[in-house]
Amino acid sequence: MSFYNAAKGTITNFTRSLAMDHGRDGVRVNAVCPTLTFTEMTGDMKEDTQLMGKFMERIPLGRGGEPEDIADVIAFLASEDARFITGVNLPVDGGLSASNGQPPQA
Repeated sequence: MSFYNAAKGTITNFTRSLAMDHGRDGVRVNAVCPTLTFTEMTGDMKEDTQLMGKFMERIPLGRGGEPEDIADVIAFLASEDARFITGVNLPVDGGLSASNGQPPQA
């Protein structure tokens, strides 16, 4: 897990650094930080209802992401509508990063 976390930290800081280095050249650099996203790679996980329940109870919107959820955000960041956004690591996580990671309290 430590290597995974180190890689995530590297991407976060690299995104910011590239934005600072190349902003004056008109280059925008952003990163998208998704939660569990249902793809062919996560198909086996989706069938494990106990595991999925643990994930879903921690995501405020109550579901994992679909590829279209992530793709739409990437398309927005690449569009002219995002012309004044750079150096951002944007969570696309159904609200997971807004929580403390604990399951909802009764």
